[in-house]
Amino acid sequence: MQRVNKLMSLIVLVLMGTELTQVLPANPEESWQVYSSAQDSEGRCVCTVVAPQQTMCSRDARTKQLRQLLEKVQNMTQSIQVLDQRTQRDLQYVVKMEDQLRGLETKFRQVEENHKQNIAKQYKAIKAKMAELRPLIPVLEEYKADARLVQQFKEEVQNLTSSLSLLQQEMGAYDYDDLHSRVVSLEERLRACMQKLACGKLTGISDAITIKTSGSRFGSWMTDPLAPEGDTRVWYMDGYHNNRFVREYKSMADFMTSDNFTSHRLPHPWSGTGQVVYNGSIYFNKFQSNMIIKFDFRTSTISKSQRLDNAGNSNTYHYAWGGHSDIDLMVDEGGLWAVYATNQNAGNIVISKLHPLTLHIIQSWTTNHPRRSAGESFMICGTLYVTNGYSGGTKVYYAYHTNSSTYEYIDIVLQNKYSHISMLDYNPRDRALYAWNNGHQVLYNVTLFHVIRSEQL
Repeated sequence: MQRVNKLMSLIVLVLMGTELTQVLPANPEESWQVYSSAQDSEGRCVCTVVAPQQTMCSRDARTKQLRQLLEKVQNMTQSIQVLDQRTQRDLQYVVKMEDQLRGLETKFRQVEENHKQNIAKQYKAIKAKMAELRPLIPVLEEYKADARLVQQFKEEVQNLTSSLSLLQQEMGAYDYDDLHSRVVSLEERLRACMQKLACGKLTGISDAITIKTSGSRFGSWMTDPLAPEGDTRVWYMDGYHNNRFVREYKSMADFMTSDNFTSHRLPHPWSGTGQVVYNGSIYFNKFQSNMIIKFDFRTSTISKSQRLDNAGNSNTYHYAWGGHSDIDLMVDEGGLWAVYATNQNAGNIVISKLHPLTLHIIQSWTTNHPRRSAGESFMICGTLYVTNGYSGGTKVYYAYHTNSSTYEYIDIVLQNKYSHISMLDYNPRDRALYAWNNGHQVLYNVTLFHVIRSEQL
């Protein structure tokens, strides 16, 4: 779905690179190679094509393979164009903000020159505010530079497309297997670079955007982050127990404006509001058990079930609002997660990465945060964010980073518009938080801060 009322995301890429060593072909007249690197001497994401000097022209049946490789690179070009469009769109906001900041600084200088005509208290307050805003200016400068890096990356991929087009006309019996492996390597590096641009640390949450008012006080709703292009179906589950029926709305527009839906009956009632739809299946906790069930909507059958060993259930280690919310399933850029608590960890939160096909635990992390003290939680880029409550004034105040097994206390306001949040989940495709707030289905846009270091590439 299109992002609703999208907020500006400041993307700051801090690239600390080492010098790129480029190795040319030993005999450029006999072979050609594609060299790609996640960084050059200035830390930029680049890919480089070294084409041979051809002295002869030959054609054979394998040019069809080269044509297929060309199509694949063209698909990669489309991906980087999408990335470039997003960056350029955000850059417009950045430039506008920069102009406003610089204009504000000029006005403050004028005020300072004529400060005798101003009330001292007001002047000090304005000057203090400017001091808070001034550090943003170098950040904006860095972002503009990074936007240029994305443009250069786009040009490199276009150069690759041009070189392959030329080779398609002039090449004959060359090593297509080597060509294929190098294009695949380039594709993997492109994906890695795009993933780094997509991930980041949570720094802000927008005001609540009310999508619909329906259902009881408790429930969950979501879209599939791995749905095919154009698939914007909405999945809706009212209540936290004694219900087996999942509503499917064919689009977000249908969900917002009508009650036309298809109903799916699950083989077991669910527990809590921690369900998630992922790649065409719904993952849910079977009521009054620690059983995780994967139900395939395409076949209307259980494709896998697995017990989450030692996980509390049946209102043993629930969120602060109760509601049999012992096991919360969620998805981020890295895949499928389960958040729960165990006796072995003294009722504190345990985070487990799950394999989406087998439901086996890939890795677990134990935290020091009591499960019952958490209002809700969600995963973004491998970090679990926990709210301090579910009613009244709410904020995200605890973050556990699985990549470093460390935690920190933060302070990010979460507008609790309808005073009772019983579901809060992140969708990496939409870069938005989905929430069920006292019978209202709401969205929050998020702002992520991006830092990429050379050792991560």
